Amino acid sequence: MGKGWKGAKDFVGMEEVTKVDFLVMMFGEALGTFLLVLIGCASCITWSNNPPTVVHIAFTFGLAVASLAHVLGPISGCHVNPAVSIGLLVSGNCSFLKTLCYVVCQCCGAIAGSAVLKVLIPGAPTQGLGATNLAPSVTDSQGIFMEAIVTFLLVLVVHAVTDPKRTDTKGWAPMAIGLTITVAHMAAVPVTGSSMNPARTLGPSVILGDWKNLWIYWIGPILGACVAGILYKLAFKRKKEDDEASYDF
Repeated sequence: MGKGWKGAKDFVGMEEVTKVDFLVMMFGEALGTFLLVLIGCASCITWSNNPPTVVHIAFTFGLAVASLAHVLGPISGCHVNPAVSIGLLVSGNCSFLKTLCYVVCQCCGAIAGSAVLKVLIPGAPTQGLGATNLAPSVTDSQGIFMEAIVTFLLVLVVHAVTDPKRTDTKGWAPMAIGLTITVAHMAAVPVTGSSMNPARTLGPSVILGDWKNLWIYWIGPILGACVAGILYKLAFKRKKEDDEASYDF
């Protein structure tokens, strides 16, 4: 019974969220998501009738996350994405209350980022503030599936590069996560806009007052994140620390 009670306490995470340092962690998540949405969505704006390319958008989001990870990784973990936080909750790497607080901060940061983008860039509101939308021929179910797949890949990589028992991935987290976001955007931007992040889609939706298809960008990424969290915990999680990483290619 004692072990069960300790497990329940760890899952809820009350002690963790009552520490003073947790306020800094929440601020880090809000700031990180604010900057991600502001910079990432700015790359989606068309200037002088020259629309941005998929590669342009993909590298902007990927490099933005990689940069933020160097700063916020040691502070809050640099989730900056509700789907990532929920995926880590499912795998037992994030407590319930921490996840809840992070998601709220991420959503607030994303809304603030979109609001500042609207003020800073002329004509941004008429171009949608970088809002994500389904391609004309893409159905709701196809959109959900695509968002689930790319977020599944992201959360799987996040688990792998932050696994404390793996020595081969130490120091590679920012680059690996940034490149994962980049390659996912290259594949999914023409299909769904490649949100991979419910907060990233929520920000422009709130500022523009356009709620169409918002549910797709919550269900898809969260579904993919949950599957990735469960799969990594059950099948891929390293049971003991590597003494020496050796792989055959």
